[in-house]
Amino acid sequence: MKKDLAAAMKEKDEEKKSILRVIMGEFGRMDKKEISDNDVIQIVKKLVKSEKEVLAQSGGGKSNRFIEVAEGYLPRMATEAEIAEWIAVNIDFSQFNNKMQAMKPIMAHFGASVDGNLVKKVLQGT
Repeated sequence: MKKDLAAAMKEKDEEKKSILRVIMGEFGRMDKKEISDNDVIQIVKKLVKSEKEVLAQSGGGKSNRFIEVAEGYLPRMATEAEIAEWIAVNIDFSQFNNKMQAMKPIMAHFGASVDGNLVKKVLQGT
């Protein structure tokens, strides 16, 4: 991210530079000295989510440059088909009282590369 900031400064891309500074500024708010990759992903996801909420409330466009730049730092998200396939192979629903109890092992497997709401949707559909 620091390299991208330096490149944006060299290219005089003021918008990207300010976006990266906002994201990196969030890292300074954390109490930790070392920030893990998962911490970075969670921060970027939080910023993207809040930006999307602001756009939805203001009736703005579908996307903006902030979201495009920030999402570039997120890992590829698992698709509904990938989640369903993994569930079919790895989850035995007879071990659980209800399907939603399978959320924990699914989320542990996929980590930050899956949206919890999408997992819930897949579980409700199975």
